[in-house]
Amino acid sequence: MPLKILSEQKLFGGRQIRFEHSSNTLSCTMVASIYLPPQAAQQPVPVLYWLSGLTCTDENFSTKAGAQRVAAELGIALVMPDTSPRGEFVANDPAYDLGQGAGFYLNATEAPWAAHYRMYDYIVKELPALLVASFPVSCVKAIAGHSMGGHGALVIALRESGMYRSASAFSPICQPSECDWGKKAFSHYLGEDRALWLHYDASYLLSQHKAELPMLVDQGDADQFYPQQLRTEALVSAAAAHQSNVRVRFQAGYDHSYYFISSFIEDHLRFHAQYLLV
Repeated sequence: MPLKILSEQKLFGGRQIRFEHSSNTLSCTMVASIYLPPQAAQQPVPVLYWLSGLTCTDENFSTKAGAQRVAAELGIALVMPDTSPRGEFVANDPAYDLGQGAGFYLNATEAPWAAHYRMYDYIVKELPALLVASFPVSCVKAIAGHSMGGHGALVIALRESGMYRSASAFSPICQPSECDWGKKAFSHYLGEDRALWLHYDASYLLSQHKAELPMLVDQGDADQFYPQQLRTEALVSAAAAHQSNVRVRFQAGYDHSYYFISSFIEDHLRFHAQYLLV
């Protein structure tokens, strides 16, 4: 699975790299970014995967969050994939919340989406294998994300808990099976059988059993999508039911933007470092 470097910049002693590769999982060319801290010049480093939200690309987090300074200090690589398959022959929709830029980190089963929209397998299987083979990164990893990407990070962490050391999210879509964004996406990608939707619903997954994986969630109380779309209280209730290791913090006055993310990203990186650097 060869990759092509599109750009590279030195940043806080490390390297910010953007690359493209042909994805067998998604049947298209994908673009992603990785930040390699200076420690990667000596040995493979652990990885934090960041999943972005609706309409985003691999560049939103790398240019807006301000995460590289702390990642360089800690010795953690940051991986930023795109939010969906893309290309002329990839199914799309005019709306911002369906199709390209809105992959919802699931494996679609319905036409025409099933041919390309398999972001779950891409994030969990194909991309990590490519990165370990191509860059000085280890198999030790954590996962985080924002909004739609927060949904993806929590769901993947809960379903694949043995693969990750920790998980975190900003403003995640906590109960997509019950909000308008999730209902629209799931009905198109997965069909009308709501039982299938629950496999990609973090609140439902947490309600079924205790989660030992440490998780941190930040939600701004001035977020324009809270509570209707994000449904944070459902996640809080599900975590409490089995005393799962989930900490949810409500941050006064913060909205849904990258201003919120950049305000608390250092907290999240240091949270993950407790588990990645042991």
